[in-house]
Amino acid sequence: MLTDLDKQVIASIQGDIPIVSRPYQVLAEAIGVSEDTFVETLYNLTERGVIRRFGATLRHQKSGYQANAMTAWQVDEDRIAAVGEIMASFRAVSHCYRRDPAKDWPYNLYTMIHGKSEDECRNTAREMAEKAGVKNYQLLFSRKELKKISMTYFSKR
Repeated sequence: MLTDLDKQVIASIQGDIPIVSRPYQVLAEAIGVSEDTFVETLYNLTERGVIRRFGATLRHQKSGYQANAMTAWQVDEDRIAAVGEIMASFRAVSHCYRRDPAKDWPYNLYTMIHGKSEDECRNTAREMAEKAGVKNYQLLFSRKELKKISMTYFSKR
């Protein structure tokens, strides 16, 4: 069962988070609670499994990046965690996650690489491959930016 405070906190994080040094403080003030109460409520919602994922959406063009490539890597399963850590350490990478390979698609680790050009993305992928010791990968460049929106569970009052 969700309390009114739970619903207010969820509504607060559904949209853009303020880009300030203390975003939770700003969000807490907007709903009339302390920053500590806001963060404790978020933590509790996560512990209860109400919130399972809380992530950022990068609008890369607005950040000065003109190219991005979803890069699919074929990595030995016993190396996934170590390779994932190496790849996630690159500043150009915003996402890094594992997926089961498909019959005709042997890739099991994915990264989103952002760059000022496609060549910059390719160079970053080469560096990543060399550092992680991975030889088989594919770059899939975005050709069109689709509308990015967050799910809305509760409206702001």
